[in-house]
Amino acid sequence: MKKLAVIGGSYLQLPLVEKAKELGCEVHCFAWLDGAVCKNSADYFYPLSILEKEEILNICREVGIDGITTIASDVAVVTVNYVADALGLVANSVFYTAVTTDKYRMRSCFAEYGIPSPRFILSAPEQQHELDGFTYPLIVKPTDRSGSLGVGKVETREELQEAVERARREAFSGEVIIEEFIEGREISVEAISWQGKHYVLAITDKVTTGAPFFVELEHHQPSSLSMEIQEEVKDIVYRALSALHIEFGASHSELKIETGGGIRVVEIGARMGGDFIGSDLVHLSTGYDFLKGVVEVALGNFTEPALKEQHYAGVYFLSRETAYLKDIIEQTNNYPEIVKAEITDPVLRNIECSKDRSGYLIYKSNTKFKLK
Repeated sequence: MKKLAVIGGSYLQLPLVEKAKELGCEVHCFAWLDGAVCKNSADYFYPLSILEKEEILNICREVGIDGITTIASDVAVVTVNYVADALGLVANSVFYTAVTTDKYRMRSCFAEYGIPSPRFILSAPEQQHELDGFTYPLIVKPTDRSGSLGVGKVETREELQEAVERARREAFSGEVIIEEFIEGREISVEAISWQGKHYVLAITDKVTTGAPFFVELEHHQPSSLSMEIQEEVKDIVYRALSALHIEFGASHSELKIETGGGIRVVEIGARMGGDFIGSDLVHLSTGYDFLKGVVEVALGNFTEPALKEQHYAGVYFLSRETAYLKDIIEQTNNYPEIVKAEITDPVLRNIECSKDRSGYLIYKSNTKFKLK
């Protein structure tokens, strides 16, 4: 029986743990105890901070794991690559980990390799902001967080310092990036890589709250972009993944299609996208078992993806902004397209980050599906 280490234990990692178990793996899960729903599904659970990479390495060495992975967590990627490198397992190079988990280093890499992305500067603690050549509005975000934590749009210099301080409170490093705001349509690209060859699985259309926090409210596959633009997107993503030295496993690339037609890479995660995009939507829309692919790559196996189906799939998130979803989630029997739905918190909030959402519904359909 293969032994697989999973870094992280929240609801985002649960589909990975369940898939690994389904594939016959012995699963060793490492996570903070708070919110660790995976502790009841994994064979072995270790209540450790996922940042304790040396201690996790020692346990993994003692256990004799055959692979290590994570999904939907940039923070966990650091530990995955560190442990895999020390044990000679499959993962991306530990040397380039910082480039894929730090937005400032990522932006610098894009600039070096000519990947189109927003202009940017770093705002370190106590540093004055030199904004020569920038025009408002601007986007402020922590360099090392995901899930829209600490992200904000500012319209004036007077708003900037408050936004920087808010982002800094969320940043593990205390570092914040300030970048130009790109007006346009948001998409993401879901891909898997093996030995440096990249395979795009799906392009996802996004709906967000808009300014100032841009938290995702909906994701839909396949994208409604023209095939010509989709091919341009794929070409840019292939180049960006290679520039970041992402050679193995899942990736989640976020891009904007500018109002004038240009394409900019916002950021790329060297892991599966969260919000059920990778764990559910890719499989529902294409027939490709993305989770299985991630597990197999971690264990040193790879089968070229076969996208054998074509359906519409998506997810809607419940919040105060989308309060109309509550009745639908409570009456899913009236909607045969809904494959999974849950209210996770009875209180509906105006959302500033993904953790503020109160539930979701996931659908699959043979035709375009819109609730509103």
